[in-house]
Amino acid sequence: MPRKTYRMSVTLIVFTALMSVVAFSHADQASPFRIVATTTQVSDLTRVLTAGIDQPIEVESLMGPGVDPHLFVASAGDVALLSQADVIFYNGLDLEGKLDQVFEQMNRIGIPTIPATDAMDEDLLLQNADFAFNYDPHIWFDARQWQAVTAFLRDQLIGFLPAAEAAITANAADYLNELDVVHRYVLDQAERLTEIQRVLITSHDAFNYFGRAYGFEVRGIQGASTTSEASVADIQALADFIVEREIRAIFSESSVSSQTVNALREAVRDREFEVTVGEEIYSDAMGDPDTAEGTYLGMLRHNIDAIVTALLGEHSDADE
Repeated sequence: MPRKTYRMSVTLIVFTALMSVVAFSHADQASPFRIVATTTQVSDLTRVLTAGIDQPIEVESLMGPGVDPHLFVASAGDVALLSQADVIFYNGLDLEGKLDQVFEQMNRIGIPTIPATDAMDEDLLLQNADFAFNYDPHIWFDARQWQAVTAFLRDQLIGFLPAAEAAITANAADYLNELDVVHRYVLDQAERLTEIQRVLITSHDAFNYFGRAYGFEVRGIQGASTTSEASVADIQALADFIVEREIRAIFSESSVSSQTVNALREAVRDREFEVTVGEEIYSDAMGDPDTAEGTYLGMLRHNIDAIVTALLGEHSDADE
């Protein structure tokens, strides 16, 4: 869709949604404090920090399991949900690039929109030309960076909910400790692999913070944004790399089509080498609610277990 046409469509959706909630008033003291978070990762963290607060509060997730935030376009219902929020938390750094127009409209009607990546020291961000800000937005794959986001959202929430400062502070302290534990777990699991075995090839180039933190060489079939497409030449070059390095496994992602992963596997087979497709891992969206993978901590544990198991040759497609 041409950018001008897309802008007009977004404006119309926002206007329609706002008309549908014109009777809504944030001044209603009986209403719960409403938080809308975009990605599953940001939603999970917001729920952790607000758990047990002794006042009415609602946390809604705009995106669910399997949803690709790079491609997400808000419906009229999504905009209506956003327009009823007291605050909107989102990842930022262009991860939810198609929502920029909607966020602008929310700001105009007085609803704050806060990017979690404002927590980050710019010197720690990885460059990537796929994004408008030229920074890779996939910061959650390093548990230490997620600690910075935790502290940032803690402070933001206290600003909106000062009466709940003690509970939010205690939740954050406990969670920061849990992030230390999971960070150590990922490091320990990664050490089961030799340095030469630590090569992670996935559907798209989302794992560079993971690679930097845990010592993996990372390759994506698509670019860091799934709005880009992998060419035949890209797949052929990556197939040559896999054969040359004798890499045992590649990985599909829950929020990205497995089509390119399957094409890469076939290209490797054409070179008379066999590479397995490891257990599906989670990248831009977490797992189903009420499962371990539906939490940030569980997602990290699942991913490193799946990666290490497959790269050690302890798992194959036949096991699925």
